[in-house]
Amino acid sequence: MSTLSEAYRDFPLHLHHIIPLDFNSTRAVPESHIWPNSDDLISSHDHPSLPVIDLNDPQVTQLIGHACETWGAFQLVNHGIPLNLLKDAESETRRLFSLPTRQKLKVLRAPGGTTGYGIARITPFFAKYMWHEGFTIIGSPFDHAKQLWPHDHAQFCDVMENYQKKMRILAERLTKLIFKSLEISEEELIWVDSTTALQLNSYPSCPDPNRALGLAPHTDTSMLTILHQSSISGLQIFKEGVGWVSVIPIADALVVNVGDLLHILSNARCPNVLHRVLVRERHRLSMAVFYCPPMDFNLVPVAKSGQAPKYRSVTEKEFISIKAKHLEKALSFIKL
Repeated sequence: MSTLSEAYRDFPLHLHHIIPLDFNSTRAVPESHIWPNSDDLISSHDHPSLPVIDLNDPQVTQLIGHACETWGAFQLVNHGIPLNLLKDAESETRRLFSLPTRQKLKVLRAPGGTTGYGIARITPFFAKYMWHEGFTIIGSPFDHAKQLWPHDHAQFCDVMENYQKKMRILAERLTKLIFKSLEISEEELIWVDSTTALQLNSYPSCPDPNRALGLAPHTDTSMLTILHQSSISGLQIFKEGVGWVSVIPIADALVVNVGDLLHILSNARCPNVLHRVLVRERHRLSMAVFYCPPMDFNLVPVAKSGQAPKYRSVTEKEFISIKAKHLEKALSFIKL
């Protein structure tokens, strides 16, 4: 069975698309990181706001289904993830990104690799670089953590492994609720060995935040993405007919958004929400868990009665390869 790491191995990146800027020694935004149309970065709509859903609500299935179909995203409260685990994971994430640059570069992501330290894989598709550094974990982070902290890595590993385990359980529960709301037969779509990838994100304090961008607009190559963001705002989603909407952090809430795979499976009923990240004068962190079926799982769009499929069937591995070459145009290659 193919793994997520193997799916990206055929699409190696150049080192200049992996190595982050040395933010610790940067006193001004370099030309390479200045985005055009910077006025657009500060004009956004805070209303209407993203739906907030209580997982314990008796109507949770309908609420989640409606949010996925109308917004492609929602904020989730009473989600069952221990709050001390969220705090510990954020604390360990801050500990990692607070390390000196030379130490973080010891665990630099390999050109054809998936895990480790580096900048976003979408970087080659844009003319400018993003004000961002990341660290990707799939499974145990032991090998990388031991290089970062030779004698003090156990806590980081324990927290991140537990975080992934709890998030996988939550993602499975949410997926079942979404399938139920869309009247997709759960029995037909049962899979084992689902994949999760944990993406730790750091958006360092920026000397001129109106001229830089944390992450460029993109959709996620996942079934669902579950995000914990720090108390500093920065995430925005694009809603048709409204524009860019800021996702204001709610204490202890998680942001859930639809990825490309659920968009395909739902026959475009659920939008794969376009989102971006703005930067601030203060350091901002987030932790995203990408939940996916196995790489060889065949995505067959489930159309409503009387509705024709909008996409051909495609395995997750094939779609990843298409998106690795074409990014936002990927869906056009499987459109019917």
